[in-house]
Amino acid sequence: MKHSLMTGACVALSALAAGCASTASRDALQVQNTTVLQRGVGATQDDAAGAATPAWLDTYRTADNAGALDSIQKRLDALGAHKDNYFGYKAQCWLDAARDERSRGDHWGFVEEALREASRLASGLETGGGLDASNPELRTSAVLLPDVWKQILTAKSSPTFPECQQAQRLTACAEVEMIHAGHFAWTRNFTASGQRVDKVTKDLPQIDAALASCTPPPEAQSAPPAAKITLQGDATFEFDRADLGGLLPEGKTKLDRVIGDVKRAGDVTAIRVDGYTDRLGNAARNRRLSAMRAETVKRYLAAGGIGVPISAQGLASANPLVQCDERNRQALIRCLAPNRRVELGFTRGNATPEKPVTSATPVERVEPPR
Repeated sequence: MKHSLMTGACVALSALAAGCASTASRDALQVQNTTVLQRGVGATQDDAAGAATPAWLDTYRTADNAGALDSIQKRLDALGAHKDNYFGYKAQCWLDAARDERSRGDHWGFVEEALREASRLASGLETGGGLDASNPELRTSAVLLPDVWKQILTAKSSPTFPECQQAQRLTACAEVEMIHAGHFAWTRNFTASGQRVDKVTKDLPQIDAALASCTPPPEAQSAPPAAKITLQGDATFEFDRADLGGLLPEGKTKLDRVIGDVKRAGDVTAIRVDGYTDRLGNAARNRRLSAMRAETVKRYLAAGGIGVPISAQGLASANPLVQCDERNRQALIRCLAPNRRVELGFTRGNATPEKPVTSATPVERVEPPR
């Protein structure tokens, strides 16, 4: 049984919920956490079962929830359109879950854990790195219904997911909602948990519909590649990564489409891959990172069955697409995002792709490139 900061009243409520919850409710939720399934005097009193240990009390007893909610919301709002993606939607859903439980007087620690997740995602969007699409294992939430989770994660792995904002929003919030439902189960409130799960399962068809609406028509998929294709660096590679393991799902999806288009076109005789960074930071590091990313794209294309000659070079901060003079560091990083890119040029028949200018001199930077 659990003990919250509300001492005796919450202990009594928790015991009541544990004693009165029907086996049918537990079975329907398919609770995966063994401690949640324990009942009565035989229930454990350890940290995994939700005991209010000194460390737990020190963490949550003095937390300024209201201040954190307002602060994180302002940070998220300040990102503008930069937050209109899976990570931004998920951060907002975590904030909404925290706000909802705070209004209920929840003192189990879920509010703080939800705020921590929202802040983590907001920080990743602010800096352009460190974002992780995996779901956290919260101390205050039980894992429920593996089959429902499988449906959600299957949608997230769809090839059209990276470019489908509606599916990203619905999926991000479905994940948070399932974890929120798991929190109710963790506190033995199986009725409320079931209601949350019902909402998720009713919304799942909307995710499938959104993905279907984002699927390009066959004509678009069969179109030959343009003379030059630009891959946004922040959406192609993980932060400060340039190897195959650092390719993001969105980057792989776009490269797979390039491979398919090149094979269908049949008249591509050569491909040139140019890697770029922004102007911030160490020039030598920029050149090395841009060259490694170009080489990784080259290897990916070759591994996908492209047999024509492929050249790769790193051009660091040459040929910038945008010029930015923002004084705020984070605003400057966001503004320079178009310059962090990988460009693919195609030679078709007797045509030659436009050769880029490489005379720009890289500028020293103090922060690792993106």
